[in-house]
Amino acid sequence: MFRFSRSGFLSVLSLFKEKIEKGEKLIVYQEVVSIGGAEFDAMFEKFKFLKDVGMSHFNGIAVVTRKKWIHKLVDMEGRLFKNIDMKGFPIEKKDKAIEFLKLSCDVP
Repeated sequence: MFRFSRSGFLSVLSLFKEKIEKGEKLIVYQEVVSIGGAEFDAMFEKFKFLKDVGMSHFNGIAVVTRKKWIHKLVDMEGRLFKNIDMKGFPIEKKDKAIEFLKLSCDVP
């Protein structure tokens, strides 16, 4: 697990780019503990990345957090990007988030 900071997220984006270049689809499980200034910088990098590479490389995204407003934001993103299974989960339902990713991405 890494802290959702700009530098940490840039390293994840680098890994994503490697997988995309290999033709692999991305499955993302993310736990959000808190959001501060650095995290907003990282979110900006996320949107920049998505603008550059597009969403077609993602099979599924699950975001787990105690913040209900983030669940709503993720669920709204899921409705906007209909070709990706994307959903927010409460922290108590980590197992449901993992099951969601397995089902949405056909992982045994």
